[in-house]
Amino acid sequence: MALSSLRIQLRFLLPLTVTLVIAATLAMPLLDRVTLRWFSRDLNSRGTLVANTLNDTVAEALVAGRPERLQAVFERAAQDERLFAIGLCSAGGELLQHTQRFPPELSCRRARDVAESGDSQLALAGGSVHVGVHDVMAALAAPVARPAPTLPTPAEVGIDTDSRIPPADGADPTPAAGGAAPAATPTRVGELVVLHDLSFIDRRSQDTRRYLIGLIAALGLAIALITVAVAQLSWRGWVKGTRALMRGEGLLTPFAPVPELAPLASELRSRLRDLEDEYRRAQGPETEWTAERLRSLLRTRLSGDQIIVVSNREPYIHERTAEGVVVRRPASGLVTAVEPVMRACSGTWIAHGSGSADREVVDGSDRVAVPPDHQDYWLRRIWLTPEEEQGYYYGFANEGMWPLCHVAHVRPVFRESDWHAYRAINQRFADAVVAEARREDPVVLVQDYHFALLPAMVREQLPQATILTFWHIPWPNPESFGICPWRREILQGMLGSTILGFHTRFHCKNFIETVDRYLEVRIEHEHSTIAHQDKETLVESYPISIAWPDAEAAHWPPVAECRRRVLQRLDLPADVTLAVGVDRFDYTKGILERLNAVERLLEKHPQMRGRFAFVQVAAPTRSALDEYRNFQQRVEQTAARINARFSGSACAPVHLLAQHHEPDAVNELLRAADICVVTSLHDGMNLVSKEFVAARDDLQGVLVLSRFAGAARELPEALIVNPYHVEEAADALHRAATMPAAEQRERMASLRSTVREFNVYRWAGRMLADAGRARLRTRIEARVRRFQEDGQVGDA
Repeated sequence: MALSSLRIQLRFLLPLTVTLVIAATLAMPLLDRVTLRWFSRDLNSRGTLVANTLNDTVAEALVAGRPERLQAVFERAAQDERLFAIGLCSAGGELLQHTQRFPPELSCRRARDVAESGDSQLALAGGSVHVGVHDVMAALAAPVARPAPTLPTPAEVGIDTDSRIPPADGADPTPAAGGAAPAATPTRVGELVVLHDLSFIDRRSQDTRRYLIGLIAALGLAIALITVAVAQLSWRGWVKGTRALMRGEGLLTPFAPVPELAPLASELRSRLRDLEDEYRRAQGPETEWTAERLRSLLRTRLSGDQIIVVSNREPYIHERTAEGVVVRRPASGLVTAVEPVMRACSGTWIAHGSGSADREVVDGSDRVAVPPDHQDYWLRRIWLTPEEEQGYYYGFANEGMWPLCHVAHVRPVFRESDWHAYRAINQRFADAVVAEARREDPVVLVQDYHFALLPAMVREQLPQATILTFWHIPWPNPESFGICPWRREILQGMLGSTILGFHTRFHCKNFIETVDRYLEVRIEHEHSTIAHQDKETLVESYPISIAWPDAEAAHWPPVAECRRRVLQRLDLPADVTLAVGVDRFDYTKGILERLNAVERLLEKHPQMRGRFAFVQVAAPTRSALDEYRNFQQRVEQTAARINARFSGSACAPVHLLAQHHEPDAVNELLRAADICVVTSLHDGMNLVSKEFVAARDDLQGVLVLSRFAGAARELPEALIVNPYHVEEAADALHRAATMPAAEQRERMASLRSTVREFNVYRWAGRMLADAGRARLRTRIEARVRRFQEDGQVGDA
């Protein structure tokens, strides 16, 4: 870019230099003439001064008829450095006396002709001289009354009697009567020729030329420096403005960074409006984000581009059972969100193969087409040994990074061996991405905290790839993250991403502050970009969601039927108020806190006993870790204690279902419930809350939602609670149990509108649209670089 700027500047500087040289060449003769004219006037004045000084002496010698006496006077006068020679001419034009250097070829008449010429210059063999001719005047008086002493006649001394100056008007030229002496009359008695050496003028002219050349050079240098500075600033402004246009600034609002680019921005805005109109006409009146709309966006923004998803958890698990190989979907918010996107855009999903029958169904490249009934995309499985899984997954990821990022009051554990395993597995997945890539610039979607190092590893092998990393869990503040011994490596790995997404702006702010604390980077807070190692990463919030179940809802059983089945299965009375919670057995989900709230509810409102039941679905997870096993035991003991305490009721208040439930079973439970309880202690988003809203097409049911879940920012119509405050949570449960149907309908309608509009396709669409813009910008910059390189080659 600096070379291009210099080339642009040279296009102005070279003509400027040529212009200054021509101006100097034309100015030299004019300057010489002006200088000569100035010095000629000066020499004329000096000659007049010399003549006036010598006039009386010369006139006396001429009148006395002894001009030879003037030789010594002339020689002394000619010692002046500027005087070349002095000559004395009679009034008749005869050279009477001269100094030694007086040119012999110069006659009195020729001297008069040269002096009366324009420049008064005479070229001699030794150089030019300035010729000045000055009259020598003498005051002469004639005797009248008495004889005068015998004097030479005027003719004898060469005085022309006709050249006497006539008397003034009214004066009598005859002598006064009575013998009085007449008035003295000035008479020209000769001419003094003064020759000045012009070599000093040549020296002065040379000095003047040098000064002029120096002045022009200094002026040119000053103009050049100003030009370079202005051009550099202008170039930077244009580049900044162009980059701003590439980022989309000025396309929606008036353009401010560079006013000169405002017309271009206006034209782009107009063109974008036309494209949007065409797109809307092609899409029809429906503006909701759907799988088809996402596919349309991929065709327009990422046409022909390959999409690769990387996650630890696979979307489909093949298990060996007594009945044979069965396929099930894991309980995971990540799978819930990303799997519909992969169905819409196809591609390849790379994940850890953890099922007991996973190896039996893959091909020679460890790939299998999924879903089993549609086969919309490929699942590439990566195999881990038990030792690798222990170090990478259970160790560093879930004993280190998970508690580090969640404010759940569990201390993170970091081991050197776990770190080595984590880094090795990240490299293995990165190599798989490279192997699956059909071209050098795929779109790679990296999911979650298991692969913090992978973006930089992929970037190293595929520099042109567009890498989107989405961090599904919260991001802590800089002080908390500083606990990690490998914090710099983690941050550098994540900054290999083109786009880095979080659920909320708060998490984005925490990440940017963490990077600013621990790395040397350039951060543009206005645009949420981080420049690291000549690569920019956009840090943006993309609230994740679920696929809106329009098609599936048509096959759902009615709410009444779902409720009948659930109550029958759990042996609950028909008029019971049913509250449910659906989570993994994880200490961040606040399961103990909601059990304490249920207990407090029954304490404060005895009339609810036997009429209120809480069903907790808790799929076992990470059972290899002591913290999770101990947590599950505490939950089971607390549930048993509450049930024992209120054993006299018509039904047990707590039903703990510690097993995996398929999506259809979870949906049936959500449709049957009166209340959904989400009391996460710290959660990136929590999709169970949105699944409950999507399941309630009858516009009934109340959502009790933790303020520490990311979903609380999108779903304010829920009853927002602090799960640590038992009284507040218990009161919220009571309010939900007694809420009128009309209020439930109003709240649920608003919640459903939000979840339907901000669904998972919109989440993916926003990220992929940003990815499309990033790829377009990268391609434009690559073309500009190629044009510049071609231009440089052409210039060479």
